[in-house]
Amino acid sequence: MCLDCQELIQPVKQPLCNICGAPTSLTSLCFLCKKNRPPFSSLRSWAVFDGPVQKAVHRIKYKRDISLGFVLANLMTNFVENLRWPIDIVVPVPLGKKRKTERGYNQVSLIAYPLALSFGWKYMPGGLIRIRETESQVGLNVKDRHENVKGAFSVNSKKIVGKNILLIDDVATTGATLSSCSEALITGGALNVYAVTLARAKAKKGLSAI
Repeated sequence: MCLDCQELIQPVKQPLCNICGAPTSLTSLCFLCKKNRPPFSSLRSWAVFDGPVQKAVHRIKYKRDISLGFVLANLMTNFVENLRWPIDIVVPVPLGKKRKTERGYNQVSLIAYPLALSFGWKYMPGGLIRIRETESQVGLNVKDRHENVKGAFSVNSKKIVGKNILLIDDVATTGATLSSCSEALITGGALNVYAVTLARAKAKKGLSAI
């Protein structure tokens, strides 16, 4: 990614909810986290899903530009380091079998793996599995997004028991997928789940900023 494009990357504006990391006018927790706290300990996103970041995600997912994963992971390194989370294991959000077969790879792993290498954290791409196929979240409202992925994930390793997990996804919109994954990890014995995404989608009518 050229320097001109890097300068166009927008960080997520402060102040943020302490838990979900959504921009909020409050100083600690947003309304949604007060009402229904997510199972993850904290979620943070590196940048706003717009401009060069949005184009990069589309190129990784649909244009097979897999080298961008290492570029983006490198750009995210300082951001993740400054979070100072006590991480033991890195787990990417898994794709369903159908989408992975069509695409040939999990685009999240292209970012998660080099990040894990940068910090010397154990990388466990099979730590979570999708136990049922889900619809695309695109176009679904907040309630339907949560229903769509409810119970869709399961832990695939006993090695996560008692460990602090860093769960990685490409884009956070409502937090539904990350919540469902985190619930599965906690149920499977993880000590804490921290979540980080490359980007956070802008708030739209009918959708929360998370």
